[in-house]
Amino acid sequence: MIPPAHAPAFLAAHGWAGAEIRPLAGDASFRRYFRVVDADRTAVLMDAPPEHEDMGPFLAIADHLATLGLSSPQNYGVDRAGGLLLLEDFGDDLVGPLLRAGKGDETRIYRDAVTLLARLAEQPVPATLPPYDMAVLRREIGLFPEWYAPALGLDVDRDGWARAWEAVLPRVADRRPPVLVLRDYHVDNIVLLDREGLRRLGLLDFQDALAGHPAYDLVSLLQDARRDVSPELEAEMLAAYAAEAGIADMDVFRADYEILGAQRNTKILGIFTRLWKRDGKRTYLAHQPRVWGYLERNLRHPALAPVAAWFAANVPAEARAAYWAGEPA
Repeated sequence: MIPPAHAPAFLAAHGWAGAEIRPLAGDASFRRYFRVVDADRTAVLMDAPPEHEDMGPFLAIADHLATLGLSSPQNYGVDRAGGLLLLEDFGDDLVGPLLRAGKGDETRIYRDAVTLLARLAEQPVPATLPPYDMAVLRREIGLFPEWYAPALGLDVDRDGWARAWEAVLPRVADRRPPVLVLRDYHVDNIVLLDREGLRRLGLLDFQDALAGHPAYDLVSLLQDARRDVSPELEAEMLAAYAAEAGIADMDVFRADYEILGAQRNTKILGIFTRLWKRDGKRTYLAHQPRVWGYLERNLRHPALAPVAAWFAANVPAEARAAYWAGEPA
């Protein structure tokens, strides 16, 4: 976590000459984050190597969220060619760590997070936002046979995989009218701020946003790969969202929710395996049993019968959560 050589000059050009640069936690991407400290003021420096990361979508979505009255980090300075971005510092009160430490009102935090999604679904989507269409959904689920199956030595039926998902995904693709889907909306990407109303939720990590189905971000929040969300809390928050968003047919919405849950959890199993095999990031393996638990709940819904049948035929029980409970080779 050594800052880029050109970071001091970039900071000086934006009024932060001589500031101390301290490492912050990174994420599963090529981005790195640093806290910039200058006397009694702080900021966050994002290092997003342009050969790997395009900061344009982050800037555009941040501006859009701000126009809606939501809390996204303010942009203090940008160097696109150098891959540097200086942002408002939301502080250290990430919701995930707070809840893991037994602090904060879990129900209220989740209720506010659900309300935020309901309000976001009422707003028009930026015209330039790409759709969460079948091409994207197919590409994401493809991570499972590409990375997970080989990691366990599974010779799976790839043609059957495609057929099973083609039978269930079209109903959730290209949803009209679409909503802004943040795509990684969970408590480790929300910061509690000293602000009023929904602005108390500081939003992070939304650069991959697409225009799609409102159930996707609910799944991201309520089937959190990094923390256990009880079925009781999940049910309570689903009901709260349905009431706030005016969902007319909850049976249809719940089917869509479970389909998108299966799609997302399947994708995550592939991503976490890729992070291990390709990038040497083994820490994500600890979350695999939890993700399998969510996925197996999803697969019990009748709308996912073709996909559930494929998993039953191709991925035995010993190649699911039980494998990840131990130390992979």
